[in-house]
Amino acid sequence: MDIQERLTAFAMLGATWVMWLLVGISVIALAIILERAYYFFATNEEFSKLLGSLLGKLKDNDVDGAKSAMRASRSVEAQVALAGLESVDDGPSSAEERMNKQQTLSKLSMERNLAFLGTVGNNAPFVGLLGTVIGIIRAFQELNQSQGQVSAGLMAEIGEALVATAIGLLVALPAVAAFNTFQRIIKTRATRADAMGREVLAFMKSKKRDAAPAE
Repeated sequence: MDIQERLTAFAMLGATWVMWLLVGISVIALAIILERAYYFFATNEEFSKLLGSLLGKLKDNDVDGAKSAMRASRSVEAQVALAGLESVDDGPSSAEERMNKQQTLSKLSMERNLAFLGTVGNNAPFVGLLGTVIGIIRAFQELNQSQGQVSAGLMAEIGEALVATAIGLLVALPAVAAFNTFQRIIKTRATRADAMGREVLAFMKSKKRDAAPAE
């Protein structure tokens, strides 16, 4: 049996397993979308209010108060600022390094499982296309067996082929939309965290200048 006959025999098993595979993938993707949506909702906080709280405490030179305010927030921005505030006594360079470290860890946490969504969005249509190819092969086989006559079996095979493509697209589109939305949220929060960190560094450098002895 040559390779063509082997592939034909495989195709004759039908595309049902492809569609069930896509359904299983879609369930996993939906679970990730819901989990990530909850995570971003739970860690969201009005940035202007958070920044205002930080600046107010720093303006009053109340480092402990600023730390307490940042600890009370679950947001990524607050965690980055807190990492810098915890290093006030170690100097701006040390604080900057620790905030960069916290930004990296926070980004990893925000991106958890998003690679799966990206993979599904890019490849689900091709999995559906595989089901379509299998369906078309079975349709031609059915056409051969019916001696060129259109039959109910032939139409069923063509219908299965088209359904496989549709399912692939239906699985891919929500995954792509969610992936792009979450990536935008991550980019926005990373930018805000960087702004918070810069405010902490500016405070520390200002404090260091004030503490420097006059010549």
